[in-house]
Amino acid sequence: MHVRYVRQAGCPSDVAVTTVDFEPWEEGLHLEAATDATVRGDVLPGDLERFHAALAEGVRAELAEQLPGVPLALALVVHHTTVHLIDTREHSYRMAGRLAAREALAALAAPNSRGGQGGRGGQEPSGRT
Repeated sequence: MHVRYVRQAGCPSDVAVTTVDFEPWEEGLHLEAATDATVRGDVLPGDLERFHAALAEGVRAELAEQLPGVPLALALVVHHTTVHLIDTREHSYRMAGRLAAREALAALAAPNSRGGQGGRGGQEPSGRT
């Protein structure tokens, strides 16, 4: 899932661009970087860890609001992170995490998605030509 949270509202602005996957996991929310993860932009020491933690925090907060009382059991796998030296902040990635959770839930609810029922309610095609 590719997520962009870019907001131009003066200085500093907000820039958070990431590609993540949601995978089944043990209880809780596990954060990991893929073995082939890429980073674009200027990253200061410690920034990537803080931004990824904020991303997970945003996912956790959004899922808690959208699915109250439902325990989490997923891994958030980060494949790509874009960082702007001035405009990327923890807040930016927290909001990107919220967007990623919303998009994941929307994909699960959408007809014909991998997690949804599909347009025919899960029925096999009729075989008519």
